[in-house]
Amino acid sequence: MMLLGLLLLLVGTSWLWGWRKLWNQRLPPLAPGFLHFLQPHLPIYLLGLTRKLGPIYRIRLGLQDVVVLNSNEVIEEAMIQKWADFAGRPTIVTQKLDPQHHLDLSLGDYSLTWKAQKKLSRSALTLGMRDSMEPLVERLTQEFCERMRAQAGTPVTIYKEFSFLTCSIICCLTFGDKVKDEALAGTIHSCVDDLLRAWNHWSIQILDLVPFLRFFPNPGLRKLRRLQEKRDHVVKQQLRQHKDSQVAGQWRDMIDYMLQGVEHQRGDKNPGQLHEGHVHMAVVDLFIGGTETTAITLSWAVAFLLHYPEIQKRLQEELDLRLGPDAPSSQVLYKNRMRLPLLMATIAEVLRLRPVVPLALPHRTTRASSIFGYDIPKDTIIIPNLQGANLDESVWELPHEFWPDRFLEPGKNPRTPTFGCGARVCLGESLARLELFVVLGRLLQAFTLLPPADGTLPSLQPQSYGGVNLLMQPFQVRLQPRNPGAPDLGQCP
Repeated sequence: MMLLGLLLLLVGTSWLWGWRKLWNQRLPPLAPGFLHFLQPHLPIYLLGLTRKLGPIYRIRLGLQDVVVLNSNEVIEEAMIQKWADFAGRPTIVTQKLDPQHHLDLSLGDYSLTWKAQKKLSRSALTLGMRDSMEPLVERLTQEFCERMRAQAGTPVTIYKEFSFLTCSIICCLTFGDKVKDEALAGTIHSCVDDLLRAWNHWSIQILDLVPFLRFFPNPGLRKLRRLQEKRDHVVKQQLRQHKDSQVAGQWRDMIDYMLQGVEHQRGDKNPGQLHEGHVHMAVVDLFIGGTETTAITLSWAVAFLLHYPEIQKRLQEELDLRLGPDAPSSQVLYKNRMRLPLLMATIAEVLRLRPVVPLALPHRTTRASSIFGYDIPKDTIIIPNLQGANLDESVWELPHEFWPDRFLEPGKNPRTPTFGCGARVCLGESLARLELFVVLGRLLQAFTLLPPADGTLPSLQPQSYGGVNLLMQPFQVRLQPRNPGAPDLGQCP
């Protein structure tokens, strides 16, 4: 009994000492309440709290305080100016559901090994695939347009088409151009789609709010684990085939490049030693992070252009004028992007209004720091509200309006942190920007985007926020083949 009393005294003293240390700090203001994360449009709700609490404040996530950043200024102070202090990842319940989360680039904590893994993955994407990336995107986009031409005039669910296209691009970059077998691409696409649906299901997301529920029977959790096993089987099979057929000093794709990079490290005495598991999870990251995100952004672009046909017409006129009279057969090369300012501005505006990961992934402070004059203790969870920053009325004129012309005035608008910034900036940003430019440009060269015959326009309101990505309401579009030399008669359904 005496031992139990002593133990309780020590625990209580430790708890009081922790609170005493916090009392002596200037912490961000705390928003009252416990159910903030149940709001249907969470990023917009969090932005609304800034009117009373300012651009940085704390909210409750279960028993833990979480700091939310809602402006470019505070996000850049944390993620760029003090990046080393805020580069960690918290170990929350849903992240630990992946058995290899500690090897994952997106979910893995900041360390020397993580830095080495990101450096190798980025090199594989930007150096290993540098000469083949744009021709590959162009070729697959051309094939996509040919498939769409075969369905001309028929309403299509454009998100599904974009999703398969972006998955095919990553398949070829990762597994090699041999992946012309649509069965394999289809298997991978189906696996990624099922995984994301399972991950975003309420039965999984609620575990972050009520962690002890993971100990109760959960069909959603069992399904997620089965899908993770299926995912790992596909990736391991590809790794094995690459190891059996690769030639030293040559690489056909990103897996070859990364496997040889890991092999080159063997024998080096450094604390950032990598192994095949890091390659495995880098591949998983590319598929999970690079398929749905780009497909959703392209779908948002189509939805906005259906609502703003005058901007669609200006984009087509720009493409016809800048790329010549044979525009539909011309290549929309990324090197030409400065010749197409309205196309670039339209992409920037879609990314500003509808960042696919509006709250980014949560960060963790690796040591005590400060933001905006407030003390931020070590191991604090940080949530950058990217969408909130992009809609800040003190920064953006008419922030909720779709107005691409705002980006045509040099230096007037700040950089949007849509892809994150600092040490945790999105690995696939360069690929995503290339895909957005080429796919949207080729689509507008070849087709006029029209609503279905009944004139129904897609909703510009996102689905209720319940996961990582900002999902949109399903919609269909008609793709009318166009002749740039003839008058456009297809704007009316």
